[in-house]
Amino acid sequence: MVLVFVDSGEDELSRQALAFARGFEEETVGVTLDGAYAPAAWGEAIAEEAKARGPSAVIGPGTDRGNEVLAHVAATLNLPMAANCVSVTPGAPATVTRMRWGGSLLEEARVHGAPLLLTVAPHAVAAEATEVELTRLAAQVDGSAGVVERVQTSTAGVSLADASVVVSGGRGVGSAEGFAVIEELARLLGGAVGCSRAVTSAGWRPHTDQVGQTGTKISPEIYIACGISGATQHMAGCKGAKKLLAINPDAEASIFASADYAVIGDLHEVVPAISEEIRKARAK
Repeated sequence: MVLVFVDSGEDELSRQALAFARGFEEETVGVTLDGAYAPAAWGEAIAEEAKARGPSAVIGPGTDRGNEVLAHVAATLNLPMAANCVSVTPGAPATVTRMRWGGSLLEEARVHGAPLLLTVAPHAVAAEATEVELTRLAAQVDGSAGVVERVQTSTAGVSLADASVVVSGGRGVGSAEGFAVIEELARLLGGAVGCSRAVTSAGWRPHTDQVGQTGTKISPEIYIACGISGATQHMAGCKGAKKLLAINPDAEASIFASADYAVIGDLHEVVPAISEEIRKARAK
């Protein structure tokens, strides 16, 4: 039997983890937790469930929360944990292939101990609609845990992780005010606004808008990257995109190596021009 942590806040990536678990050709059981997020308590609850059920593996989605919770499961059980796996060969020891260095390197490793603990790299497998037994666990949280802050995203109801179109800006946007043209294009396309880490570090956009290894990992139909150079960490976050349109004045920008469509030019001229053409086409 394989135990899968189903993160209610990450339905798509949790379905990917469930699809990954089917490769074990064993019964799959999902576990989820409700209430305030308390990683240590959640990890302990899943570890106790693993002790009771004796699964061959405990799997989680490769989200920030999935990786953190599985790390606490590993600490509680005193076992190693492999993060960001793209494939696994069960055994004693099991062999896993996992992403390293922001997805630029695939590492093959042997993982000793039972149960096998791992998280699945986002978009490594296709999510599947599947019925699974789902057990809700209760975490024992002491009085020190609670919600400190609730941060609203700036995408007007469109989730960055689920959007079919994402328009992102990087350092080349120049300022927080410069994102007005990015927001306009995203609005016309019914998409979400994203950004690079350099932008959040500068304080121009909130961390909830960040696309990348330490931000949100996305898989839209099209990703429009404006003024983004293409750092490895950023590309790890958008590698699930079906198509990539890159707009950058630097013809040597590394992002062009991954782009399906490239526009070499000033985003402050190109992006408004795209928006204007969309408005013209819709007015006909």
